[in-house]
Amino acid sequence: MTAATTGNVEEKAPDPLWRNQSFRRLFAAAAISDMGSQITFVALPLVAVIVINASPAEVGVLWMLRFVAFLTVGLPAGALLDRTKKRWVMVTSDLGRAVVLGSIPLAWAMDVLTIQQLYIVSLLSGVGNVFFDVAARSYLPAVVGRQYLLAANSRLGSANATSALAGPSVAGYIVQFFASPIAILIDAISFVWSALWLFRVRQPEPEPERRDQPSLFKEIGEGTKFVWRHPLLRPIVIAGALTNLFLTFAIVAVPLLLVRELGLGGAAVGLFFTFGGLGVLLGVSTATRVCKRLGSGQSLWKLGIIGIPFGFLVPMMNVGWWQWVASAAWTVIIFRVGHNNVVLVSFRQQVTPDRLLSRMNATMRFVMNGMEAVAAAMAGVLITFLGVRTVMWIAAIGLAVAWLPVLFSPLRSMTSFDSQYPGAPGSERTESP
Repeated sequence: MTAATTGNVEEKAPDPLWRNQSFRRLFAAAAISDMGSQITFVALPLVAVIVINASPAEVGVLWMLRFVAFLTVGLPAGALLDRTKKRWVMVTSDLGRAVVLGSIPLAWAMDVLTIQQLYIVSLLSGVGNVFFDVAARSYLPAVVGRQYLLAANSRLGSANATSALAGPSVAGYIVQFFASPIAILIDAISFVWSALWLFRVRQPEPEPERRDQPSLFKEIGEGTKFVWRHPLLRPIVIAGALTNLFLTFAIVAVPLLLVRELGLGGAAVGLFFTFGGLGVLLGVSTATRVCKRLGSGQSLWKLGIIGIPFGFLVPMMNVGWWQWVASAAWTVIIFRVGHNNVVLVSFRQQVTPDRLLSRMNATMRFVMNGMEAVAAAMAGVLITFLGVRTVMWIAAIGLAVAWLPVLFSPLRSMTSFDSQYPGAPGSERTESP
């Protein structure tokens, strides 16, 4: 099968994905697990606030510990995962997170729950998230074949976006009618469900590369050098880091603008970010069709240009109809972010050899999530000294140019996920789901 034929198969016949039993089971695991994680996203800080009466500083530490794992174990996780089979790591991560999260409702029932336990749970579940996420993105090419990556990432992204829309509301009702630890218990059960589905996936994986004297630091360095020196991966990681930087600025600033400057309540904040959740869902679910019309690589910078004027509408938000204009503009911005996530992850998986997949994904997550943590701290300082509106304008300007690294890379002229880029692994592969 030629490269061009491979690209056409991806665009014209995505339906065989549902005939792939391994992908169906992987999708089922991801869908229920994503919903449970979104419930915990809301419920865990509520456990701290309602059950333990934690201070704002303690809640802040709880949030920080959730993301610390990406900065501490992210790169080593990639090197370790390239030495082993991915599916069993995913199953182990699911069961481990089920145990640590399940300890919260158990301790609550025994009236021994403490903030220190929540810290430990947040940290350990974050470690589980790192290993699972890196393993999952590295395992997907083996499950569906590289020619189906765009469609598979789009469908998995749609499930995640749907969970992001519904999960917080479900969590709110559970907390209101039952208790916040019960919501955590549901997430623990969802991880057991995910592990059971993953246990039934039978798609074989490529054998990990065997080395006589493996050096963890040398392997980490090999992965980071591969990303930084690759003509497609380098602009992807730079554009992603810039997008996360300025997007986090906006996410931190918007609640302060709505509540403190405009005098609106929490419902207005929730409504605004619901528009963003809708944008993500639309972006990931239509990614395949948009790429077919505009070209896979070309869609990245074309949507970047289209989104520029919408970004400048958000800092102009005010009470009345301007609130709705800004919310609609935010939907367009996040539509582009959702689309880019699907396309860029697919490009990353397409051009990376099997033996480096985990290290590539770990390097990406280290930079992306690390930038979010840095941006959150920077946003607080900048808002204090410059004001919330100024920071939102900085975010708008930044998002308007964050896609430029893609424009000045080979991605700008690529129309499909075939071997237009020389050396893309798997372009000669003919397996179908």
